[in-house]
Amino acid sequence: MTADLSRRGLLSCLGGLAALGLTPAWAEDVPERAGMTLGPPAPFDPAQVIARARNLAAAPHVPPPPVSPEWLDLSFDDFRGIWFDTRHTLFRGKPGAVQAEFFPAGLYFPHKIGLNAVEGGQARPIVFELRTFDTTDRFPKLPEEGTGFAGFRLLGELVAEDRFQEYAVFQGASYFRAIGRELAYGISARGLALNTAADGPEEFPVFRDFWIEAAEPGAPTVTVHALMDSPSVAGAFTFRISKGETTVMEVASHLFPRVDLPTAGIAPGTSMFLFSDINRTRFDDFREAVHDSDGLLMLNGAGELLWRPLTNPAAVEVSAFSDRTPLGFGLMQRARAPGDYNDLVAHYERRPSLWVEPLGDWGPGAVMLVEIPTDKEINDNIVAFWRPAEPLKAGQEHRFDYRLHWAAHAPVEGLAAPVTHSRTGARVFEDGRIFTIDYAAHPALGSDPADIEARVSTNQGEIASPLLQQNPATGGMRLDFTLKGEVSRAELRAELWRAGRPVAEVWLNRWVAP
Repeated sequence: MTADLSRRGLLSCLGGLAALGLTPAWAEDVPERAGMTLGPPAPFDPAQVIARARNLAAAPHVPPPPVSPEWLDLSFDDFRGIWFDTRHTLFRGKPGAVQAEFFPAGLYFPHKIGLNAVEGGQARPIVFELRTFDTTDRFPKLPEEGTGFAGFRLLGELVAEDRFQEYAVFQGASYFRAIGRELAYGISARGLALNTAADGPEEFPVFRDFWIEAAEPGAPTVTVHALMDSPSVAGAFTFRISKGETTVMEVASHLFPRVDLPTAGIAPGTSMFLFSDINRTRFDDFREAVHDSDGLLMLNGAGELLWRPLTNPAAVEVSAFSDRTPLGFGLMQRARAPGDYNDLVAHYERRPSLWVEPLGDWGPGAVMLVEIPTDKEINDNIVAFWRPAEPLKAGQEHRFDYRLHWAAHAPVEGLAAPVTHSRTGARVFEDGRIFTIDYAAHPALGSDPADIEARVSTNQGEIASPLLQQNPATGGMRLDFTLKGEVSRAELRAELWRAGRPVAEVWLNRWVAP
């Protein structure tokens, strides 16, 4: 889990580079040698990437070329002193719908990756040259051959015509992230999670080669292909990315394990949760809440819409939500008002939710949620993914296709009354612990709490005094109940039913005594 926890620092560095390199892509006074140097063309077909992954898996693993010690040993401040010169942006000056800019390897990025530009059915390797980067005066003189590309970002007309801005980044292992219109980076995704919160060390596959396709003017979708590799598995990915208010990535993945993979994580999302209403009293902080995501939303194969508020536990907590043919899951950011955080710098209210929509039958398995203790918001401590019930067998091809929705809200939110807040605290005048759940106003709830049956259960202790009432502050309803007894940890479940059918998200929570 160490690499997950350190990724926040890695992405903070990325943000610093992006801030330094935001010279408009249409800047004037372009030098004579502007643009990237491209190698000789060769015919390209996506099937070639799949074939390369299959061939990689049939041979012993060889890691990507390493970065030299001089580049790897740069300090954080020094590494912030080099950034891409936007005069060399790939596809710049062409009428296409996508442009790309690049990041150097070094420090947190120990491997060089291969990048290719695809246009007219021909792929040409993009040559790494330090001339395409700018540096501060204090940046040390380092050998060009000691580094290479670490990743890239995509730019497009996200908000206005003729204004190209960043909306997706691929950088570091198999990490990538995106935003919808008017949002800011937060949660990240990965190509594959291996051995996360399982016995033994976690393994982080690497996207070692990319192919970025040019796009026609006004094209709604751009395409990126990636070759993934690690000691245990190789894979081929195709990302068809459509930007907008919701940025949608349609992902086709072909996995070729070298060994059996009993703990593979499909479509993993990685996020941060420090505190919210549910654990606010543990933190001496001026803000109301600090998180990139505040809950796990699931639409299971039975059609149940489940909500699990996130926690920042005292020890690593792993939850498995068994299912068959899931309809969707993802880490959500629901608190959307600036006052929900009172942070005028981080703007957590603008962080995207990430909804995973499986395509095809994924069979039996479980949505896994891993919560890791942290005391700092720079650490990513939340991971969610799908784990198939059966190991992914070595020597076979395993395909998983899905859509990723990067937006303020998941497409399924609103099918039932959503949970907006979860709180807990000690009872003042009686034994036990009170839990309160706020639901947003929704037509399915109606207006009379007396028409609704609250079903609350626990696997430990006893539920007492469930009460559902209107919440005049929100216009919705609030359910509160008391958990009694000598309870060390309890799995709690609350449902609202009206006229014989569920009318709200099923609320799930794990209470662990401090």
